[in-house]
Parts: sequence; structure tokens; C-alpha cells
Amino acid sequence: MITRPHPRARRTHLAIGVASSAALALSGVAGCSDSGKAGDEPSASVSPSATGSTEPTESPSGVDLTEPGSQLAFGDTAIVDYTIRNRSSILGLTVTAAKQGQLKDFVGFDMSDPLKKNASYFYVRVTVKNAGDKPTGGIDTPLWGISGTNTLLPPVKFTSAFKKCPTDSLPDKFAPGDTFRTCLVFLSPNKGSLEGVSYRPLASFDPIEWHGQVQKPVVKPKKKPKKKAGKG
Repeated sequence: MITRPHPRARRTHLAIGVASSAALALSGVAGCSDSGKAGDEPSASVSPSATGSTEPTESPSGVDLTEPGSQLAFGDTAIVDYTIRNRSSILGLTVTAAKQGQLKDFVGFDMSDPLKKNASYFYVRVTVKNAGDKPTGGIDTPLWGISGTNTLLPPVKFTSAFKKCPTDSLPDKFAPGDTFRTCLVFLSPNKGSLEGVSYRPLASFDPIEWHGQVQKPVVKPKKKPKKKAGKG
């Protein structure tokens, strides 16, 4: 979670609900109890061990759901049956692009915590469509980052606008056919990488993944000091 105190404060506070030990291993179900409920997981937009039901929604006529385990490229769309708080939705999820951020993007935030200071940050652009026949809305985009150590990274949550990557929940009223664009921030600990993006609503779900080229940040070359003209 990212919070900002009063704007007059000299230094704002950055509280990210992510820790290296909190990421879920893709190969297992870490963080789940025998009851299927989440364990001591950080506050994130969606927890694979704590969302909804495994019972599929009856898809609208003509809508084909993307097979679990599908491997997609950036720009591809997955049609998924997403259930949360006993409310089912058919969503079209498209991961359009991913770009690595820089620590200087967070000027004004308190980045003194070693976890934050030594992390890599990634901005992922996503398009969400209501591909079903029922209205929905007011939910977070159910996607996770995949780190180079094969762990899931929950999206960073903001309590105020982050201009580099504006992160918003779906509108409260999201009618069939409506489209919504947002940007998700992922923190990869210890200067880690981002290898892809995952849709995994339950720990037992064979994830749908997107992979593609992650854009590197543009680093402007340092200006060389001008040589003083000699006396002639």
C-alpha cells in the first residue's frame, strides 16, 4: 500500500504491502491454510488463495473462455470467469505492455526502507472488458506479476494518484461491453526482474500467463561540462 500524508509534509511516506517472503511460489500454494483461506499474506488487490469460488459461471452464448494454463503474448486477450465476493463476471483481460520504472519516479515518497530502495519497479498496462452479459464493477484487476525467482508479485496499492502509472479499480458501474484501461505497479525485491503477468484467481488454478519484452527505462546521458574558451 502506498500512502501520502498531508501535502505540506517535507517527506511523504511510502508503505508498500509487499515483502520478499510474501510472494506466492508458482509451483506451490504457499500462504494457504488447510481451509483454503489466505494465511499471513500482505494487503494486495487480489490473493490467489482467497478469491471466490471454483465453480464456473455459465458463459454467455458465443463466449469461449480461455483455457487454464494458456501461455499468451503481450497484446493477447484472455476471456476469464472471475468470481469474487459471490459475484461472477466474465472479463476480457489484455496485458498490452510492460516497462521498467526507476527509483527516481518515486520522488516525494519515503524510500528509506531497504526493501523499497533495493527493489525494481515495473509498470504494466492492462485493458479490461466486461465480456459477459451482466454488469459488474468496483473490483481490482485480478493480475499478478511473475518475478525472475518464479514467485507471484501482488500489485502495489496506492491511496493517491501515481502519475507514472495511474492505478484504478474498475468503475462501480461496468456494463456489458464496457472497456477500462489501467496500469499496475509491481515491486520485484532485490533488484529482481519481471518475467511475465499471471491470472491466478485461486492457488489451485492453472494460471494463464502473458510474456513479452519489458521495456527498459530511458536513461538520459549526463551532460559533459563545457570547456572554457582559452585566452587568445
